[in-house]
Amino acid sequence: MKNTIKTIVAICAILLASCSEKGEANKDEGKTDKLNQSFLNNIKTIKAGMDNQKEELTLTGKVDYDPDKVINYVSLVNGIADRAYFSLGDKVQKGQTLLDVRSSDLSSLQSDAISAESEVKIARRELQTAQSMYEDNMLSEKELLEAQAKVTQAQAAYSKTQSDIGVHGTNKGNGKFAVKSPMTGFIVSKNVSSGSTVSTDGEPLFTVADLSIVWITANVYASNLQFVKEGMEVDITTLSYPGEIFHGKISSLSQIFDPEERVLKARIVMDNTDLRLKPEMSVVIKLKNKAFDQFIAIPSDALIFDDDKYFVIVKESDEKFQMRRVTLHGHNNKTTYIASGLSSGEDVVISNQLLIYAGLKEN
Repeated sequence: MKNTIKTIVAICAILLASCSEKGEANKDEGKTDKLNQSFLNNIKTIKAGMDNQKEELTLTGKVDYDPDKVINYVSLVNGIADRAYFSLGDKVQKGQTLLDVRSSDLSSLQSDAISAESEVKIARRELQTAQSMYEDNMLSEKELLEAQAKVTQAQAAYSKTQSDIGVHGTNKGNGKFAVKSPMTGFIVSKNVSSGSTVSTDGEPLFTVADLSIVWITANVYASNLQFVKEGMEVDITTLSYPGEIFHGKISSLSQIFDPEERVLKARIVMDNTDLRLKPEMSVVIKLKNKAFDQFIAIPSDALIFDDDKYFVIVKESDEKFQMRRVTLHGHNNKTTYIASGLSSGEDVVISNQLLIYAGLKEN
């Protein structure tokens, strides 16, 4: 910074060759100087004013599935994938056949189902016979009730077998069943292909997700906790859509730090009916907060940083300027909020202030 100041002083010496004699220094307010008229004509100022402090924070994050709209299918039997009807990324409808699986376990269930169905038919025929005999007074009421109970028991056994098969899919016979899509959505994960082995302890064979609603998960570091709050509006951008801004709101903020990333996770629920936001897509989240306390606000470009301190140039009259040290309360992009050193209504130089500062400091 010292080298910069020296360079500026050299420039200032040329531009301010026609400066008038120095005025008497003001001991309390700083140094002042008179500059030639041609230089003064190019100086611009802005009045310092009171404003609510606006803060902006940038977070990183990514697009995630809504876990309430995701289903992972894990095989309930050991067997072989006979045929896969889908590919990764395909859109599927609820009830659509996705996979045929052949299993010896299912063959046993299918055999049990055939036996149970036969038992039902036999029990019904016996009941018909019992009813005829009862009407002819050849069978007691007790025996008729026993025949009816036998039908009920056979039907219950058959229904249970069908239910067991239904858990695995649609029975196609010969030890094969069809796995149906449990929901309408997109295939976002696939770990099976025709001829591959499936097992009960393996990974999910596929994952179906409804992407009409997605979550934006933002990483919030400990230093930013006082700034991030539920209900805050956010602007979301992504490299996939340059210049386009998605608007959302923080719906929840985790109370537990992620043990690996050491961050809290903020969740932003986004409507995604146009399917533009893709899971695992990286995003940038900008949060804006408006404080209730007011501070002196000036353009950040008006600040001069020298010797680890901040200064501004205040115009007192057409030819009189003052170097003023200020302390900052915060800043937001192009606006800086002043804690002390400047009053509302004062004219702050926003052009050529470095040249003026160098000249005043040298004097």
